[in-house]
Amino acid sequence: MSPSAEAEYVLRTVEERGIRFVRLWFTDVLGFLKSFTITSQELEGAFAEGMGFDGSSIEGFSRIQESDMVAIPDPSTFQIIPWRSEAPVARIFCDIRNPDGTAFDGDPRGVLKRQLERAADLGYTFYVGPELEYFYFRSVDDPTFLDRAGYFDETPLDVATDYRKRTVQYLESMGIPVEYVHHEVAPSQHEIDLRYTDALTMADNVMTYRLTVKEVAQEFGIYATFMPKPVAGVNGSGMHTHQSLFEGDRNAFFDATDEYHLSKTAKSYIAGLLRHAPEITLLTNQWVNSYKRLVPGFEAPVYVCWARRNRSALVRVPMYAPGKEGATRIEYRAPDPACNPYLAFAAMLAAGLAGIEGEYDLPPEASNNIYEMTDAEREVAGIRSLPEDLVDAIRLAERSDVLREALGAHVHEYLIRNKREEWDAFKAYVTPYELERYLPIL
Repeated sequence: MSPSAEAEYVLRTVEERGIRFVRLWFTDVLGFLKSFTITSQELEGAFAEGMGFDGSSIEGFSRIQESDMVAIPDPSTFQIIPWRSEAPVARIFCDIRNPDGTAFDGDPRGVLKRQLERAADLGYTFYVGPELEYFYFRSVDDPTFLDRAGYFDETPLDVATDYRKRTVQYLESMGIPVEYVHHEVAPSQHEIDLRYTDALTMADNVMTYRLTVKEVAQEFGIYATFMPKPVAGVNGSGMHTHQSLFEGDRNAFFDATDEYHLSKTAKSYIAGLLRHAPEITLLTNQWVNSYKRLVPGFEAPVYVCWARRNRSALVRVPMYAPGKEGATRIEYRAPDPACNPYLAFAAMLAAGLAGIEGEYDLPPEASNNIYEMTDAEREVAGIRSLPEDLVDAIRLAERSDVLREALGAHVHEYLIRNKREEWDAFKAYVTPYELERYLPIL
């Protein structure tokens, strides 16, 4: 269906369903969902010319003297919002443009689109399947667990069954298919896995998923959070991201003759992820709190290596199942669910494509438990570490040519500046005892 035909379908649906208001969605550079509402009468004009707004107060967008922005609704993303309202309301994701019609460099959706076009020029379509974990708490002011259940528990201990069920119902009503729903390892921690799809659709779906989880929690009078490490001493929340490249209908990661069933493309892609992992961590793990999760002992990856069965590795290659060539993929285990999915997917893809274009060699598989190795053993094996904290991640990202090229100068420079401000704020509020751990690297 052409964009004009999609727009006609949306306009017809809006009229037939009696939809009075349409929310136009986009994200700022940090990944916070932004929205403004137009009436249905304005929608046809919005498709044709966009809707102007002041971008000077949107994080990472523009300076006051250059504040005019235009939101262009993408009709393919039209969905009716299922949670309660007085009248039917729909949402549409937007691309952000400058007043002259050119793409705005600071639009995260545009950043991802540019990387997807780069992949397409090489003949690839990028597919992802993230696993977003989150916690339910009694309220925003009372972080008390709602249960003491554990991984895959289906007992009266898991009081959140109805919360997850309603969330899935809402997601599927908006055309977002769900694969798995279950209790996670930590008390009151949960996971809903979205079905594998192209990266742009998935980034839109992730933004919808996060809002839906929070809306459902509010309906039940509780609080949901995607904070990477909200409670010390228990597992944090990750966003393990399965990914693959396709050439048409063929999985470019599969090779029937290889001992791992991985093609040269897949091996170079993994090698690219491993080589550039430390410098893209600022995108996959962007908050001070993110680095409280990336510590040994809580199922979060710390060391830069790959493996098939070893879940302590940064990159895991799920075992090949005969007849399931299309399912050949890799799993990148560092990201957390508080990232900006558009930028995180773009950064991972950029690292992988750098490996393919540079024909990087894949290092040996890490067959041992990396956490049990000594520092000397890891050094001999060539296993590096991810950044230990936000300030380390900032320094690596700042000098990364791969990241600067993927994000563009506008987003790259803004993120470095913003994250330094976050680090400075963190230093100002932590206790001297907490700060002592960081003093050697300030």
